[in-house]
Amino acid sequence: MPSSPPSGTPFGASGLPHSIDSPEMRRAGRELLSLALIDARNHTLNLLSLYEQALGSGILAVPRQEDIDPPLWLAGHIGWFAEWWIARNTQRAFGAECPVRPTRLAAIEPEADGWWNPAQVEAKQRWSLELPDLEQTKAYLLDTLESTLELLEHAVETDAGLYFYRLALFHEDLRGEQLVVMAQTLGLPLGIEARPAPVEHEPLVLPATAWTLGFDEAGFAFAQERGRRTLEVPEFEIDAQPVTWSQYVEFVDDGGYDREELWLPGGLAWLAAQTEGRRGPRHVEQIGAARRGSGGSVLQQRFGRPMRAAGNQSVVHVSWWEADAWARWAGRRLATEVEWEIAAHQAARRGFRWADVHEWTAGTLQPWPDFRADPWSAGTEFDPQPAFGTARVLRGASAATRARLRSPKRRGFAWPERDDGFFGFRTCAF
Repeated sequence: MPSSPPSGTPFGASGLPHSIDSPEMRRAGRELLSLALIDARNHTLNLLSLYEQALGSGILAVPRQEDIDPPLWLAGHIGWFAEWWIARNTQRAFGAECPVRPTRLAAIEPEADGWWNPAQVEAKQRWSLELPDLEQTKAYLLDTLESTLELLEHAVETDAGLYFYRLALFHEDLRGEQLVVMAQTLGLPLGIEARPAPVEHEPLVLPATAWTLGFDEAGFAFAQERGRRTLEVPEFEIDAQPVTWSQYVEFVDDGGYDREELWLPGGLAWLAAQTEGRRGPRHVEQIGAARRGSGGSVLQQRFGRPMRAAGNQSVVHVSWWEADAWARWAGRRLATEVEWEIAAHQAARRGFRWADVHEWTAGTLQPWPDFRADPWSAGTEFDPQPAFGTARVLRGASAATRARLRSPKRRGFAWPERDDGFFGFRTCAF
């Protein structure tokens, strides 16, 4: 355990963000962090209001499902998380070097840990808790934000001193997207419109290069992003945009879901476990050339409404198994994360488009050299360590991702069977 907080490096003028929407918020100082934390909390409160409107009640009662949390629980957890790691954490100044179990103060709400601490309340228990109502939860969110902002005013302006404030910001942004994903899963109309279908481009060829993955030491990074790995990458051809619905329809019409040779053993097991058989991505009601209508060949539920998807829109709500099977069918392969990152940095002006969907990449999540666990994620869904070697890396962003999280270097991950998120993919030539 460190005996005194690391001094860190004070901020200079270079590399700092000028907007709360900038991906450079990972290096933000106190002033912009304060504005961004207010923005994030307002976004959360707005989403809760949309839930209330969609459900017609402040109870926010929704059908119990295994892959979601009760909305009221998740809302309270957002405030609890910030208080747990900032206001209640007497060793927050250590930043990433903070002990996993620091000395903590009492909570604003005496029952907070029993309601919102995931270490005390397993996922299945969250549905039976007697939680505060929506107005009480909103009041708790405002109280915890106020205490966070008061402490931020006196925080040392170094990476260590601001670590947990940046963490609280990005944690809330991630939970905000989770609330949107949950609304899609539940079929709740949040008034979120699909993006216009973009112009398609031919695949791009990128020259051989050496590329270093990972974030610099300066600023905030999630554990799976820490470390540095330099790779020699040969020339490759990569899709300019994620695979589209019109491309995916061809796979379905060619019997892609019935051709065992296209699926890895894990994918076949996943298919066999699907109820009523799988014939398209999640939330799809109709798909295939035989059912083409004037509005397109894919009818998909979008926030509770059946909508025709444009053929040149990115396919969404696919599992990694489906992405891999499509690539095999097409005689291609999923892009690796290093190929994806190179193209995102070097080919944007040539038509490389991303931020429509989070994109599955080839291979499994692995730690980079010098990986170091963080003090906060152990035992949560954000902990990469149990996922190493099994989970798949996600790159990119979706329409529900806050702008400051849309970095071409951001590294997410999920289990290959997950299809509830706004997940798509792109491929490379062999």
